[in-house]
Amino acid sequence: MTSKTSSSVPSRIVIISDFLDGEWSDAPLPSPVAFRDEWLSGARGSPPKAQPLKTVEVEGGYLERLPLAMVKTGRIDCAEIWSHWRGDVPPADQGRHPALVGRRFRLNGPAAPFASNDMLGHIEAFGPPSILCVWGLGICEDVLKACRHSFKIYNSIDAPALRVPFEVSRHFDLVLTGAEWQSDVVRQRHPEMATVIMPIGPEFASDVTFKPLGLPKAYDVIYVAAAQPYKRHDILFEALKRLPRSLRTLCVCGYGETIDDLHCRVDELGLNVDFIGPPGVSFSEVNRLMNLARIGVVCGIDDGAPAILTEYMLAGIPVLANNQLSCGLQYITPRTGLAAPPHDFHTGIRAMLGRLHSFSPRAVVQSEWTWPHTLQRLEAIMKSLRPD
Repeated sequence: MTSKTSSSVPSRIVIISDFLDGEWSDAPLPSPVAFRDEWLSGARGSPPKAQPLKTVEVEGGYLERLPLAMVKTGRIDCAEIWSHWRGDVPPADQGRHPALVGRRFRLNGPAAPFASNDMLGHIEAFGPPSILCVWGLGICEDVLKACRHSFKIYNSIDAPALRVPFEVSRHFDLVLTGAEWQSDVVRQRHPEMATVIMPIGPEFASDVTFKPLGLPKAYDVIYVAAAQPYKRHDILFEALKRLPRSLRTLCVCGYGETIDDLHCRVDELGLNVDFIGPPGVSFSEVNRLMNLARIGVVCGIDDGAPAILTEYMLAGIPVLANNQLSCGLQYITPRTGLAAPPHDFHTGIRAMLGRLHSFSPRAVVQSEWTWPHTLQRLEAIMKSLRPD
């Protein structure tokens, strides 16, 4: 496929998430060329457009903060987040942020890594992005081949180091990992591939999105996590069972299929737990809710350095983490929180609530893991791999 890229197309960073939406359709699947023509005509959405720097603030969730940082610092002209649509007519472009366009592309089929003639058509119409970041379950090899000149970055998001097959992973220039064991796994498959421990969630932290509000503390503990089994709410509930019932807990669940089970378990144990969601709430509301609590918890084991680690900290609350957490324990320091084993999680909660004055989590994150620090490191690595 030959590129019809115009010289006026701005430099772009594109983040491809593994989010799926829509319902499957039996409509015929157009070819990449047909999709290209739709993109060029404007029928499928707007072309890439540079964003004035004055409008950019690095805020939002883990998908948004890296691309916005690139635009704000002038490294890239514009940023986009791409996701996948099961139906035959994806919705129009979404304005996720004044400087961030969200696009949804029709899938060829349900199997991951995902294939999309629609995505290939867009690349044919406007050319590949300067930087392509692929998260999670990944995209098919054809898309990566179409982006052969892009700087390509992969991060699994969750605990497995590589959630894509060899035919896909071999195309990446850099793999972001959450722990040294993940880097080892990558090197076992690709001995020459560059890796760096830089999970995008906690590392590209935004201290304007998450911040102290000075609110009264209505809860002792908060857990912001999807209602899914791997988030291990059961560890929290077992700990609460061994603590005074006067201790108040808030669980915030943006999505997940186990929410009814969580409600039932809390009722069975007679715990003092409130739930919010699903569906989720805005980032500003998550920040407000975190400000109502004294400590945050991370209970999972097979979890890929969840962004909430440093988000709690920037809101001014220390974190108790499961000491079996696969990725992300490097963010737990004497000033930011504690790590405790599942069987002794209740002791960790009690200990932290007894010495809240000894923690200074926001200051630590601001000095080490907010996005300007991480972006500087990432750019140095990218330059060393591609000096031109």
